[in-house]
Amino acid sequence: MKAHRLLSLSIVAALGVAGCAGSDDEAATSATELSVATTEVPTAEPVPDADPVMTEPEPDPEPEPEPEPEPIAYDFAGVDPVVQAFVDDRGLNGAGLVIVDADDGVILERYWGEFGPERSSLIASSSKMLVAGVLLSLQDDGLLDIDAPIADAVDWGSSNPQITPAHLLSNSSGLIGLFPDPGYGPYVCQFLPAGTLQDCAESIFTSPNDDGDITPPDVAFNYGGAQWQVAGAVAEAVSGKSWAELVNETYVQPCGVESLAFNNHFTQMGEGFNYPVEFNSDPSTLIATDNPNLEGGAYITAPDYGQLLLMHLRNGLCGDEQVLSQEALDTMHADRIAAAYGGSAGGAGTGYGMGWWVDRESDRISDAGAYGTVPWLDLEDGYGAYLVVESNFGDGNALAEPAVWHHR
Repeated sequence: MKAHRLLSLSIVAALGVAGCAGSDDEAATSATELSVATTEVPTAEPVPDADPVMTEPEPDPEPEPEPEPEPIAYDFAGVDPVVQAFVDDRGLNGAGLVIVDADDGVILERYWGEFGPERSSLIASSSKMLVAGVLLSLQDDGLLDIDAPIADAVDWGSSNPQITPAHLLSNSSGLIGLFPDPGYGPYVCQFLPAGTLQDCAESIFTSPNDDGDITPPDVAFNYGGAQWQVAGAVAEAVSGKSWAELVNETYVQPCGVESLAFNNHFTQMGEGFNYPVEFNSDPSTLIATDNPNLEGGAYITAPDYGQLLLMHLRNGLCGDEQVLSQEALDTMHADRIAAAYGGSAGGAGTGYGMGWWVDRESDRISDAGAYGTVPWLDLEDGYGAYLVVESNFGDGNALAEPAVWHHR
């Protein structure tokens, strides 16, 4: 428990003890003495027709102010040399790190090399928790039921009548995931900026060419892939808004995260799962698209991603704006695959919610990306962090462990 919370509890306890001090006999004696003192004081005879003497009552004494809670002393002195050494050893262009606390807000913001608060980075799969949040926001608004069949939202949903948005967001729809073949033929439109999200999702969902490969929902965990395109298209359909409009209304405006947007860069730049250096913090290098890649197409600055993590720690609030309900957050954070079908995500100790990996031992949740972004939350202790390097999954996770996991 945090120091200032302990202090508050100790003050309450001290007041309680003071109010209950002494035995029953002592209390009775005190009451008798008070009664004698107030009844045996002699009074003068009233003077006829005399004006009564008016006296001002003595004011109640001012209560003693409670001491201010002592601020927590955060010590991150060890972070700088660890990150700098890592950046140097691996020849990276830099790194960024933001740590947030539910009570104290942003408690650390550090940059190395080319990074700074204005540097925008492609975040690959760290986009997923953002997508899940948009759909849960639509459920908060009564426009979507994530446990109802997709067929209730779009006409083409009848091609797979059992699949729901909850299946899609937990990588459990039975559609082909990102692995072992990222370029799976029937779903290739997910990587193309041409066309629209609606057309791409419909072609994925209605394709007969995957019939021999897919499974029923809630049977297996198939990470990523085209099921996230389908989820975004459902969000557009039930809201009557484009994906860009939904991101703007859900996150950008209420949270002030002006750097956040989605595109579909995969066939425009880069190769494989290494960071596309051609992007170089410049979204104008990407052509406009109506078919953004939902599972991995977002870009954002480090402080803006930190604000979204803080929203997850503050009951869905950005300032005074309610972005997501606590029920929506709980749904996203919970280990859905364990509850729904006893599934695991790559190992018995790892679960998955909606957009979040769940560490079943520590209960921490994370949403790491292929390009080296590592966001995570410790919901019990009320803090989270966002680490960004422009490299690959291995570098991001190798740096995350010594840099922040054990910071307190």
